[in-house]
Amino acid sequence: MKRYFTGVRGIVVSIFKRFMRDKMALFFTFLFPLIFLLIFGSIFNNKSISFDVAIINHSQTEFAKKFVEGAKSDDKQLLKIKDVNGIDQAREKLKRSEINGIIVLPEDFGKAGADHRPSGTMKVLYAKGSDQAGSALSALLGQVTDEINKRMGQPEAPFKVASEEVGDKALSNFDYTFTGLLAFSLMSMGLFGLANQMPSEKQRGSYRRLRASPFTSGQLLLGTTLVYTVIAMISAASMMLVGALVFKFQMRGDWLVFIPFLALAAAMMTSLGLMVGSWAKNENQAAPLVNLVSFPMMFLSGAFFPAYLFPEWLKNISQFIPMTYVVDGFRLIMTESAGFIAAGTQFIAVAVTTLVVYIISIRIFRWE
Repeated sequence: MKRYFTGVRGIVVSIFKRFMRDKMALFFTFLFPLIFLLIFGSIFNNKSISFDVAIINHSQTEFAKKFVEGAKSDDKQLLKIKDVNGIDQAREKLKRSEINGIIVLPEDFGKAGADHRPSGTMKVLYAKGSDQAGSALSALLGQVTDEINKRMGQPEAPFKVASEEVGDKALSNFDYTFTGLLAFSLMSMGLFGLANQMPSEKQRGSYRRLRASPFTSGQLLLGTTLVYTVIAMISAASMMLVGALVFKFQMRGDWLVFIPFLALAAAMMTSLGLMVGSWAKNENQAAPLVNLVSFPMMFLSGAFFPAYLFPEWLKNISQFIPMTYVVDGFRLIMTESAGFIAAGTQFIAVAVTTLVVYIISIRIFRWE
């Protein structure tokens, strides 16, 4: 037993030294996930909402003119007014998606009624197929008209809606998405890294020379697993640091629960890369296998697309995707403060998958 783990320690030291000298490996392990995080984090952490619109004013009232001037000078810039020469040019811009909508003020907009108060109904035009943008713009303008009515002292509606904050602060888009990005980065490092590195070692004859020594495939794979698991955890730590400092991500769960699960998740992703790299003789064999394993995990695990949007039959399939339990585990622990018991299913599923895949890797390993 002592001799066995002495050999594992030697492999760990040699692989780690070789990894630290590989500039390309360092880039894709540490810098690339951070670049990926910064890009997608900026997208999902964008809290500003604005609409590019054109205003067509058919009214000559003073109220309508002030409404247009107020929209153009709005400090919040919820509406970004684009200059147009008429309704035809505005429709053309809408057709080319240069603007999100057209606000039409009819001739009677702002005219005083019997109660000597200005009134009118503005019309929102949006492109066919852009129902979401049209609904959002209509809702925004509805808030604007409600505020105008309130300032003018219009009678209150007989029915009201009251709002009240309950529970914890709601998750931001980034908080929810970050867990998927973290799982994806582990998959990229463990699967793509080892699936390319191990066939390269076989082609160089490195494993053939190890085979001539009293060294087993189990020792080689165990040592490789330890090295890449530790490296994956360091990479994840750097992502956590950037997520907290740049995007204000807040860890809601217990670190004593999260760290063991992170280690298991990193080991599982590494074992998947070991399985592909153990069988493939060269990179030509590894590439299609990596795509076969990675694509279902990327799109069916819920890392980028919420699982509740899937049809029922696809939800059932996703339960057989190993990365699903990693994503669910991260979200339960990091955003819902789940403990060992609440995330027990995810812990067990990831641990069992790691053990099974590691055993398969030993069975199918090829030295050259």
